[in-house]
Amino acid sequence: MRTFVTTRIAAMFAILVALTGVMFVLAHISPLDPVKAQLGAQASQAAVAARREALGLNEPMLVQFWNYLTGAVTGDLGTSYRTRHPVASDLGDFLPATLELAVFGMVIALVLAALLAFSTTLKWRGSAVLRAVLFTGSSAPMFLLGILGLIVFYQQLGWVPANGRIGIANPPTGPTGLLTVDGLLHARFDVVGDALQHLILPAVVIAIGPAVAIGRVLRSSLLGDTDSDYARTARAKGLSEGRIMVGHVLRNSIGAALSMTGLQIGLMFSGVLVVEQVFGWPGIGQYIAQSIPVADFPAIAGVTLMLGALYVFINTMVDLLQAAADPRITVRGG
Repeated sequence: MRTFVTTRIAAMFAILVALTGVMFVLAHISPLDPVKAQLGAQASQAAVAARREALGLNEPMLVQFWNYLTGAVTGDLGTSYRTRHPVASDLGDFLPATLELAVFGMVIALVLAALLAFSTTLKWRGSAVLRAVLFTGSSAPMFLLGILGLIVFYQQLGWVPANGRIGIANPPTGPTGLLTVDGLLHARFDVVGDALQHLILPAVVIAIGPAVAIGRVLRSSLLGDTDSDYARTARAKGLSEGRIMVGHVLRNSIGAALSMTGLQIGLMFSGVLVVEQVFGWPGIGQYIAQSIPVADFPAIAGVTLMLGALYVFINTMVDLLQAAADPRITVRGG
């Protein structure tokens, strides 16, 4: 176990260094000039040169790369060219909104995936309708699904707000930054209710694709194990199909679904960045969308490194959960 965790941590650092190197190369070959984007096209040559010197952009690329890496190790991700604030501080401000949306989206995805897998395997009434709705939804691009959701559930039915994260003035600002959690901690149930109302539609939009992917893998595993020897033995004992599925088949079938869940969590964060634009969600999607046009390299690099580290961490946890769910799986290094 120790070797496994050590190997994954080393792999995470290697991946992040490689990501940083790729971003530095792309930044240097990009036609966008962050200094001219900040000062404007009419800025004098002297002002441009002074600003480049202040930002350290006159240093050789390898020197800039090394300075960035050594700073990142201590948590210094540089200063945003656009906001003029430390990138780490900006991420602390924008990340909670994205995390809250992603967590609620993944919870909904897991619930829908379980319903899809169990309803179609056990042939529940209405399972064909659920399957058709989910497969249709997953085939549409997220931005289109979000726009259609707004047209139906906001414009036509008026069930959900159009955009934003909260409609109540002066909501709690801590300690977690998650409005639903902070609202509960401060006994502000009006905040919790309003936050959930804002969350539900974007969370469902980002959940449908992962729900279908996880549900299909889980269903295939369940179907493969329902005819196993231990399942037939359980039937011979008089157990119902539901008890056999939950008590015996599920644990042996969940490994592949956990692997797919780890993959889908990584993909979900990329989807969240798109959905935040549709719903005006004040998360890192908005932050990076405003940073790209002005070539704000520190902000772009900070978001990329954070998502890369999060992806490796999540997949490491998935591997550990697989080992816990199935004792036949041993966690080793490599």
